[in-house]
Amino acid sequence: MSGEYDLVVIGGGIAGLSAALTSARLGRRTALLTGGTIGGQLVSIERIDGVPGFAEPPPGYDFCPIGQEQAAAAGVEFVMAEADSLTADGELWRIGSAEGGLAARAVVIATGTALAKLGVPGEARLAGRGVSECASCDAPLLRGRTAVVAGGGDSAMQEALTLAAYLQQVVMLERGPGLTGQQSYRDEVTANPRIDIRFGQEIAEILGEDGVAGVRIRDAASGAESELETAAVFAFVGLVPNTALVDAIAPLDGSGRIRVDAAMRTPVKGLAAAGNVRQGSPHRAAAAMGDGAAAAVALDRYLASGAWPGPD
Repeated sequence: MSGEYDLVVIGGGIAGLSAALTSARLGRRTALLTGGTIGGQLVSIERIDGVPGFAEPPPGYDFCPIGQEQAAAAGVEFVMAEADSLTADGELWRIGSAEGGLAARAVVIATGTALAKLGVPGEARLAGRGVSECASCDAPLLRGRTAVVAGGGDSAMQEALTLAAYLQQVVMLERGPGLTGQQSYRDEVTANPRIDIRFGQEIAEILGEDGVAGVRIRDAASGAESELETAAVFAFVGLVPNTALVDAIAPLDGSGRIRVDAAMRTPVKGLAAAGNVRQGSPHRAAAAMGDGAAAAVALDRYLASGAWPGPD
């Protein structure tokens, strides 16, 4: 790992892997800063739906290594570190990390999102002791017990379905009047006898000393509170884009995501964004893969011509 790269991709999720793979196959010297985990959030998902080419939806821990292997075979250089700085230096970008600095003529930001926190008492204190973000990791440890899932979108429903295969009961608490994710997930969740869906309910506090013992639930309409015994809490109430690296460089939309055009180019010359971190992302694995490929192709053309039409 040395010298100047044509392209550096920041973020090792499926969007970043796709961008790096496409760039390397286009003949560009490419480095990928993977962050802590290659595959990002998809690694912890038991079933990735909507990706063509698989007879059965693959688990993330099988699917993501395929992208890693293909990228490595194409010549991508992997840097197992987080990017901690990004600065423009003439026609180059300088990227800092714990493994040292990199220079590139173009950059793809594929840093994805983080799960939003509930922001309630007990959440931080009991993190890793019953407060979890990974059903596929922890469900076997909770066999025969009860868990609570906060949220009613795609991620919450996926986690509930994964947990229901092991647990006696899964209680879904959705503050709104209905589930908000894909219809196929809604059908599965509502048909599962182990999943109890409660609308108009939210977690007010997570209870327990050395581990999660229960939750205090608040009715969103009346404010009335009650307690529920549970061994674990999984919060999937939203996503926060990881844009700290570029929030002073590239413009963001109202949700905090990076503004891009149809080719994933930002208004900043030589800088593209792909995946859940970009404006208008549908939060689908297949879309993130397409984003990564589109960004790499756009930057390959930029590197060849020097032309940079950014978003309107």
